Amino acid sequence: MKLTSLLALTAAPLALFAASPALADNHATTAAATPAAKPAGPALWKVADEDTTIYLFGTVHVLPQGIDWYDTTIAKALDSSDMIVTEIKMDKASEAEMQQLTMKLGMLPGGTTLRSLLTPEQTAAYEAGLAKLGAPPAAFDPLKPWLAGLTLSLLPLMQQGYTPDSGVEKVLLGKAGTKGQGALETAEFQLGIFNGMSTEAQVAFMMEAVEGMDEVKPTLDRMVAEWAEGDAEGLAAVMNEGMSDPAVAEALLYSRNANWAEWIDTRLDKPGTIFIAVGAGHLAGAKSVQDYLAGKGIAVTRVK
Repeated sequence: MKLTSLLALTAAPLALFAASPALADNHATTAAATPAAKPAGPALWKVADEDTTIYLFGTVHVLPQGIDWYDTTIAKALDSSDMIVTEIKMDKASEAEMQQLTMKLGMLPGGTTLRSLLTPEQTAAYEAGLAKLGAPPAAFDPLKPWLAGLTLSLLPLMQQGYTPDSGVEKVLLGKAGTKGQGALETAEFQLGIFNGMSTEAQVAFMMEAVEGMDEVKPTLDRMVAEWAEGDAEGLAAVMNEGMSDPAVAEALLYSRNANWAEWIDTRLDKPGTIFIAVGAGHLAGAKSVQDYLAGKGIAVTRVK
């Protein structure tokens, strides 16, 4: 699976970097200014019954500065909502807790280093990847391969102008003001997806990050372009290019979509208006949240 597709499906790694400027800024270079884009606008859906309205908005967790996507339709939907619900809690306290949790879960036991888990060929490629970022060979030796892999896939993006602070959730939460905040999942669950992998799978994941370091930004650029145009199917097509492992797709995408559809079904029993903001890949393609809702006989209407 392409790491860009994987990162588009979980908010936790991006929230971690937003909470940890020291990690995000490690060996960073100054990015060139990103020209402002004028998209047609990302897609927005809603589910409604006689006394409940639930908006579904697909997000991109990390964006360059200057993309103007927050329009009147999105603003009206958010303003009319009693609560904003994201994948995980993303307030400052929750982000600080997640940073601590990540350091707890993501550190190797004493006496073991990351490079000691690699073959000579993997070590050479890994150290060359670190050199591209201006990092010394021992920079991530204390980290488990999954955390090193996330870091190596995110740092090139952040060095080239992408930032969680410009990500859609951050903007929406800022606009939401004092509205109530909810979450569909916990940071423990999302980080557990990575930490639950075998050591062999973690190393493969990290090496994919190393080998794809030059492709991360171009691929995410394509995803952002489809998202900004409101082309959900186009976004799904880009993401599906990296969905080579059915088990990973089930764990990261389909089972979670089914869980969220169940959450929405249950929430329709209570009156009020909710604005749900989740990774755009969950609202696109086959087995999307909308598909699972349709399977329950719940109609989903596209607002824009």
